[in-house]
Amino acid sequence: MNMAEEIEIMDAQTMRRALTRITHEILEKNDGTNNLVLVGIRTRGIYLAKRIAAKIKDFEGIDVPVGELDITLYRDDVHRVSDTTNQNPILHETNIPFSVEGKHVVLVDDVLFTARTIRAGMDAVMDLGRAKRITVAVLIDRGHRELPIKADYVGKNIPTSQQEQISVSIAELDGSEKVTLIKA
Repeated sequence: MNMAEEIEIMDAQTMRRALTRITHEILEKNDGTNNLVLVGIRTRGIYLAKRIAAKIKDFEGIDVPVGELDITLYRDDVHRVSDTTNQNPILHETNIPFSVEGKHVVLVDDVLFTARTIRAGMDAVMDLGRAKRITVAVLIDRGHRELPIKADYVGKNIPTSQQEQISVSIAELDGSEKVTLIKA
């Protein structure tokens, strides 16, 4: 039997540092908080977006709006999932309690891989209105793009093979803080 090997790449402190750096980069590129909103992609992206918003509050004293985005119906494989499982996709709430019109929207997710999730997130945001700009912040960029989308703010680049996986654990959901590389 082949056992998977798990290698810790980031601990809680390294994750905090990466999010602090991402926050500073967002503030610098946006020239502050004017017209800035954060939209976290369900599930872990929401918590990361909230952490970035808290850091912005610490640094700038400003509450930046944070929205929660479920991209299930925007996925290009939603029909394949329902066809193979004979079940409808599970929908979660999208909660964007602000207008995106003319805003700098930062889409936040935990891992950037093929870019299909980010594409779905961009489509969902565009259905809500015409943002001035949409940028992408991710904790981990693991490569292997299938679409020509890149992250504007990256916590850590981790080149992987197709057989490897990245697992992000966050306290709010998993009870621990770490990023691991899983080798099959």
